Amino acid sequence: MSRSARRRHARSREPRGHWRLLVLTLPVVIVALLFEGWTAHEVDAAKSRIPCTEPVPEAVDKSGPVLRRIGGDHDVTSSAMPAGTVALTFDGGPDPVWTPRILDLLRRHHAHATFFVLGAQAARHPELIRRILAEGHEIGSHTYTGADLGSSSRVRTAMELTLTQKTLAGSAGIRTSLLRMPMTTEVDTLCGAEWTAARHAAADGYVLVAADRPDRDPAHGMVRQFSQTDLAYREAKDLLGNPHAKRFTTVTAALGMPSADTQVSTAERWQGRALNWTTTAGHTFTHTMNWVMLALGVLGVLRLLMLTVFARAHVRRLTRFRPGSPWLREVQAPVTVLVPAYNEEAGIESTIHSLLASTHPYLEIVVIDDGSTDGTADLATWIDDPRVRVIRQPNAGKAAALNTGLAHASYDIVVMVDADTVFEPDALYRLIQPLAHPAVGAVSGNTKVGNRRGLLGRWQHLEYVFGFNLDRRMFEVLECMPTVPGAIGAFRRDALLGVGGVSEDTLAEDTDLTMALWRAGWRVVYEESAIAWTEVPTSLRQLWRQRYRWCYGTLQAMWKHRGAVLEVGSAGRFARRGLSYLAIFQVVLPLIAPVVDLFLLYGVLFSDLRQSLGIWLTFLVLQLLCAGYALRLDGERLRTLWSMPFQLFVYRQLMYLVVIQSVFALLVGTRLKWHRMQRAGTAATEQLRQPVTARELSSN
Repeated sequence: MSRSARRRHARSREPRGHWRLLVLTLPVVIVALLFEGWTAHEVDAAKSRIPCTEPVPEAVDKSGPVLRRIGGDHDVTSSAMPAGTVALTFDGGPDPVWTPRILDLLRRHHAHATFFVLGAQAARHPELIRRILAEGHEIGSHTYTGADLGSSSRVRTAMELTLTQKTLAGSAGIRTSLLRMPMTTEVDTLCGAEWTAARHAAADGYVLVAADRPDRDPAHGMVRQFSQTDLAYREAKDLLGNPHAKRFTTVTAALGMPSADTQVSTAERWQGRALNWTTTAGHTFTHTMNWVMLALGVLGVLRLLMLTVFARAHVRRLTRFRPGSPWLREVQAPVTVLVPAYNEEAGIESTIHSLLASTHPYLEIVVIDDGSTDGTADLATWIDDPRVRVIRQPNAGKAAALNTGLAHASYDIVVMVDADTVFEPDALYRLIQPLAHPAVGAVSGNTKVGNRRGLLGRWQHLEYVFGFNLDRRMFEVLECMPTVPGAIGAFRRDALLGVGGVSEDTLAEDTDLTMALWRAGWRVVYEESAIAWTEVPTSLRQLWRQRYRWCYGTLQAMWKHRGAVLEVGSAGRFARRGLSYLAIFQVVLPLIAPVVDLFLLYGVLFSDLRQSLGIWLTFLVLQLLCAGYALRLDGERLRTLWSMPFQLFVYRQLMYLVVIQSVFALLVGTRLKWHRMQRAGTAATEQLRQPVTARELSSN
């Protein structure tokens, strides 16, 4: 089997569903983000405490700060600290800054304390939990997020307590029986809903620890409550130097109770570790994404500015390669138009007739029927014009068809077009004029969407104008045009032969060919006034298949020509600019875009809503302004912009998935077969309804 045949056979295999890896990965990211959002931002009514509407039960009001058993409103067993004994308690944390300082302070005074930790913080700093225990201190629960249990549902309360225990199990292999309810101080703050929550916690086996008044004399014994801040550190330091306090110890040691921290099973340890890993991953991810979002925002704004600035430069620059330049001759040379066709009976006649109606009369049209199974070849043959020739060959692919046509070309200027493309009358003439400059080897024309009435068509219309055509203006100014589209492009025949014709190595034969021309020393430019109308996919399935082939083939071409970045002259300049741009904005950014969108949603749900929406709306406005400028340059109506915000939610996501699927397929060596779009012959719909002439476009 020949190399070419083996390559075509390999391309005939259907691609595997690598997007399934994304489907498996994104839920993990979503769960981590949701968990991080819940733990970091307390999304329900537990953000603040509900004011008490009922008095504290009398038995509680007269009790000590340690509630060891609660049988009912009038059945409470409590304890207070012995005289001269101070139980130091620190709420919150562990804090990476203040917890180590507090531990150092306690070690210098040979004192011990009880640390009521937040589960979310313990999961992020398990090493501090282990240090607290190793230095003889005690751990208590301050719930997972510090949520007000009186405001929380029973489900939320259970999660707050259970998750904290699992975190402690994963951090140090323990569970605790001590609980300090958030947003409470002395026992008289356990009123109303707080008292109900306290009773439920006691029924689950917790010992509730409140605090004495801060001004209580340590000589009488006390439970002293501190946060983990600079002020609390200074207050704790002063208290440790108080001569009336004879003993500083933990809550359970002061009361002669069994240790609050008991060992857990191996299974509980592993469950806790899994929870801690999830928490750490979510926390790390959100912090990393903050920097990523900043970088992407800068890149996005920079790209929009580049597109606008270079498009303006493209309009104003010296017309060195344009018709009418005083030092360039008018190109009137005959042209060979190659029309590769496979099952294109819906549009082949319109394409040929539009070419025959060209204001440039010196042309021949070579239709290469690539093994069509419909009436494509017959319809082309029936056109009674000596300028039309039809060549039939067995199905071999578009690149092979173009090479067949190139071998039969009679003239030195070759124009390659798709069989669904309809040309403006002066498109051929304008397309070939830049070839008057001897350094220009290829010219890209301006492809417009013909069937743009539906929403999907409008989205593609915006992409062609705002994406493809605005990019081409910038690429020409930077001398790094990566693609002359298959729908409309002009070439020097000797340039094509010099690079070996159209390569069959990739599925993006137009991109591959353009890059080869740059490496051979030719320049490639964009002629925006040479307009052709094309038919775009009308269903998401067809669009997916078309863009998947484009993207996969572009990646192949980029990899094939990667060595050009080390070359000198125009080839190296093209590669360092063009390939870098494609790699960043058409590969890397789309790969991470779904995660970025999830993070934006995370910001809306859990962070600053106005800030997140403000960033999104600002970027949308910038895109709308840039797209509006692109539409104006292309002589298009601005009213199409109304559909652009909706494009962000469906169309753009599909394009992201196309890139992800293509990259995975390329990495694992999957070959992609040629996906042909079902044509309806509607390429000229918009042209017939309201044509945009090249003269109108040039006037912009």
